[in-house]
Amino acid sequence: MSRRHPTLRAVLPALGHRLALLFYVVVALFPLFWLLKIALTPNQLLYSEGVALWPSAITLDNFRFVLLQSRFPRFFLNSVVVSLATALLVTLLASLLGYAVSRFVFRGKRLVLLLLLVTQMFPLVMLIAPIYRILAALSLANSLTGLVVVYTAFNVPFAAFLMQSFFDAVPRTLEEAAMIDGCTRFGALRRVVMPLTLPGMGATLGFVFTAAWSELLFALMLINGDDRMTFPVGLLTFVSKFSVDWGQMMAASFLALIPACLFFALIQRYLVQGLTAGAVKG
Repeated sequence: MSRRHPTLRAVLPALGHRLALLFYVVVALFPLFWLLKIALTPNQLLYSEGVALWPSAITLDNFRFVLLQSRFPRFFLNSVVVSLATALLVTLLASLLGYAVSRFVFRGKRLVLLLLLVTQMFPLVMLIAPIYRILAALSLANSLTGLVVVYTAFNVPFAAFLMQSFFDAVPRTLEEAAMIDGCTRFGALRRVVMPLTLPGMGATLGFVFTAAWSELLFALMLINGDDRMTFPVGLLTFVSKFSVDWGQMMAASFLALIPACLFFALIQRYLVQGLTAGAVKG
């Protein structure tokens, strides 16, 4: 019996960890499973079968309607354009700003950092009216360009702080060595520093893309034309005055998950490195 106890003590914690991980995965994926289940359920069975885990019959009519008969493909394309443009623009600006804050000492530096922090404290609802007035004066109201400008303005401060932490982790001596060898500061930034901060740029891209992809408030209040709606606003078109087309809405929601999953699959390596880069210092 004494020989079995060490084995049990070694197996039980590992088994407990695996069971906890399995429970977490089930809880995290169950909403996606339920979304797909509703999307595949015929409308006549949606309410009659109650809370059955899987419908007695499945149909692709909801997906067919969303892709071929609704305006969702247009909403989908608008979201892709806005999210990618915002992610790339924010990553570029935040990288430059984060580098400047990390490497240079200048008058008013703390004030700049404080102002960047303060911009994250305002409730977004109270900013809708002044932002709309500004966009209207610039002829950017009701346009995807105006939406990209707004998303960029609100995401740059946090992204800049994020990128600053990655630039701080890069030794200055590497940059100085490159400049001694003949590189300009911009050349050292491009050839030495930027490659070392790719994980941070990947984390920034992922964060900003997700924020822009799922944003609803500004897209709802600043966009009026159907041709310029993003998909979070487009989902509201499945809600009528007296009913909600749950099957079509869930089918559209499931399709909207595809680009986000593909995007994160492409940058997964950099994203994981970026999220864990600051965990160990040395």
